[in-house]
Amino acid sequence: MSRRLAIALLLCLLPAFATAAASVGQPAPAVALPSLHGGAQVTLASLRGKVVYVDFWASWCGPCRVSFPQLDALRRELGPRGFEVLAISVDEDAADALAFLQEVPVSYLVVHDPAGVSPQQYGILGMPTGYLVDRQGIVRHVHEGYKKSDGEKLRASVINLLGE
Repeated sequence: MSRRLAIALLLCLLPAFATAAASVGQPAPAVALPSLHGGAQVTLASLRGKVVYVDFWASWCGPCRVSFPQLDALRRELGPRGFEVLAISVDEDAADALAFLQEVPVSYLVVHDPAGVSPQQYGILGMPTGYLVDRQGIVRHVHEGYKKSDGEKLRASVINLLGE
């Protein structure tokens, strides 16, 4: 079985077995993963005090090609007000994720989880899936999939949380 097929099947089955799935109103599970570009480990805890969109993605995810430019524009616009994006690649091979980012570059934080531990902790159902986390680390919204029209709704949710 190919690695991609195994990951896709795992992602479909994870919700049934996840014990610590992230849900609205609950603290976001901890994330501590290496930067995809090498170097330091990035933690969700280090972003406490900001509104964070935790975005699970993979190089083979078609809707991610739509979400990445919109998330980047949102982060550039609202970053100075306290908004950050933390993108978690679940690609087995970092080279696949890096190739994707050559085609669809972003300015936000991108980490790598080839073992798929964080998607299991979050209980994701598919790619992409995003978790909007407030300044106190509480999940306030879960967004599955992505289409172009989702950008404005997400922007409104982020602005609402930044104002709280």
